[in-house]
Amino acid sequence: MSTIVLIGASRGIGLELARQYAAAGDRVIATARDDAGAERLQLAGVHQILRVDVAKPASVSGLAWQLDGEAVDVAVYVAGVGHRADATSPPTQNDFDHVMHTNVLGAMQVVPQVAPLVEAGRNGQGGVFGFVSSGLGNITQAADSDWWLYRVSKAALNMAVASARHSYPRAAMVCLDPGWVRTDMGGPSAPLSAEDSAAALRRNLTQITLSSSGQFVHRDGVAYDTW
Repeated sequence: MSTIVLIGASRGIGLELARQYAAAGDRVIATARDDAGAERLQLAGVHQILRVDVAKPASVSGLAWQLDGEAVDVAVYVAGVGHRADATSPPTQNDFDHVMHTNVLGAMQVVPQVAPLVEAGRNGQGGVFGFVSSGLGNITQAADSDWWLYRVSKAALNMAVASARHSYPRAAMVCLDPGWVRTDMGGPSAPLSAEDSAAALRRNLTQITLSSSGQFVHRDGVAYDTW
């Protein structure tokens, strides 16, 4: 039985990851920002539910205390929020703060609290720390400016993870592309279900080793050769 920590997992892909890991017999610890999210996680079979809102720095700051020195085999930062506007006008300050706090600052606050616990995972051999990113954060594939602010936030997340891995050499830290998924963000016409996306992410996380640290991994398991 592995210890799994899911940050921002009370809906969408994160909730499905929680369900699948719990069904596989793993010990799942997950965060929720409100009562409704906590209830969904409880129904999914999560063993321990922590109250964290990654959009609020003061809330994230207590995560390490709540985890209380756990040895974490797999951690996944799932939290993310979209923003559909293109580059014909700048984002408002409120939109910028909400997207960047959730997608980037939250992850950067989580890393120093959770990465040392991941280094202690897998019987001290070091676990895996995945961050759900997006193909839209791949700079070389920016064919248009749709989802402009969202693209910027995911590109920033990719750099945050690639840089942070050097401080935690015993944790395999990777960014993960979940594909375009039928969630609140992806909408009903997206080609992938949350179930299929989560299953692909779990397979990828199983295959990640320390030599993979710093990579940006497509849902088919192959690393992007350029970012």
